[in-house]
Amino acid sequence: MRLRPRSIRARDTLVAAVLAAVAFGLVAAGMDLVLRASTKNRLLQETQLAGRRISAMVRDGALSGQIPDETGGRVLIQVVGPGGHILDSTRAAAHYPRLSRTWPTPDQRVQDMVECPDDPRLPRCMVIEAIRVDTAPESVVVFAARPLPGYLVNGLLEAALTAVVLALTAASAWITWRIVGRTLRPVEQIRTQLAEISATDLSRRVPQPTGEDEIAELARTANETLDRLERAVGRQRQFASDASHELRTPIAGLRANLEDAAMHPDDTDLRAAIRSALRDIDRLQTIVTDLLLLARIGTGGAVQETIDLADLTTAELARRSSRLQVTTDLARDVRVRGVRLQLERLLGNLLDNAERYAASRVHVEVARQGTTALLRVTDDGSGIPDVDRERIFERFTRLDSARSRGAGGTGLGLAIAREIAQAHGGSLRVEDWPRGARFALRMPLEQGRPPGMSSGPPTDRGRP
Repeated sequence: MRLRPRSIRARDTLVAAVLAAVAFGLVAAGMDLVLRASTKNRLLQETQLAGRRISAMVRDGALSGQIPDETGGRVLIQVVGPGGHILDSTRAAAHYPRLSRTWPTPDQRVQDMVECPDDPRLPRCMVIEAIRVDTAPESVVVFAARPLPGYLVNGLLEAALTAVVLALTAASAWITWRIVGRTLRPVEQIRTQLAEISATDLSRRVPQPTGEDEIAELARTANETLDRLERAVGRQRQFASDASHELRTPIAGLRANLEDAAMHPDDTDLRAAIRSALRDIDRLQTIVTDLLLLARIGTGGAVQETIDLADLTTAELARRSSRLQVTTDLARDVRVRGVRLQLERLLGNLLDNAERYAASRVHVEVARQGTTALLRVTDDGSGIPDVDRERIFERFTRLDSARSRGAGGTGLGLAIAREIAQAHGGSLRVEDWPRGARFALRMPLEQGRPPGMSSGPPTDRGRP
């Protein structure tokens, strides 16, 4: 079973430490090889210079007495005869036995080597050059040796480099631990805040750091998700509240009528009672359907398509029969993306509202305004007071006077229309108009439509 740290911070720190150890280890190994090679080359050059100078003196017969030491004892020099006897040496090499058992041949008069002899009387490791003075069988051999520094022999160099690698690895791990901890601190704050958010309080939001990095995007996405969740829960609560509030009265009336008919069947017109009950049931069904639609709008799942508002309006008006004069001014090729059934419901609710309160005429207009699609429905009724222009979009709102409960409707039509408009990224509001009421729907045009394809010839032009 593989064990690994559960914390991202610990895992990243471990990975950084391993990578740092490998990288610094390779660098340290390279430095060790370079230092050893450069040191040996430098010592060998000094040894060669001293050995070859003495070899030349021996060959020329210019050497008399003890070998002169011009290196201050750094280079040990011995002249060894054919029998292996030391014939002469520098003062620093006088107390050493023979420096090397190597004996150059006439074919290879000069040999360079690094030796670590077993004789405890000799230095532990040396750079040695052995020079055969001439090719004669009785030729002497000059040995020049330079002891290697202690740090190349006793492992001190490797120990120092290992200590440096460990220190740098530890520093890299500590820096990674601090940086990852600081980077993940907002994530921990987001997690803590999300853990404290409950279904009873969805108004709280996670802290959102500045910038455009992944954590900032995560915080923004979490807050957007919480916004959608809060709206969805709000719609559910609103649905429950609206249903319990609005359905109480018709259910109570229906129950009272049915109980009265059951208690006094002989004094009750059963046909009239049944017709009244059916009307109440129809009203209840309409209210429930509208409330369910309000609860589902904007929750996703519906298939969107490209819709021409002029075609949509023409089809909606064609299936209606109205006692009023309906005129249109429809610009072609005003296309939007949306759910066809919902936009049909929006337009139908606006037309129902206009026909309910119009005096004699209703006018429908489709136009293009820049990158916005515009649909207006205007009636010549009594109009809407300025103070009520927003209130009429609230659920179960019915105005007094002409726009009253007695005029019919559940009070949900305009609320549904605005919810649909907002779910499609648009807006629905009441605009100023000299006589009657004008409702204006604005939605973004379908993306990618060429600006030159604005509108063809309008159909059935007229003015309200």
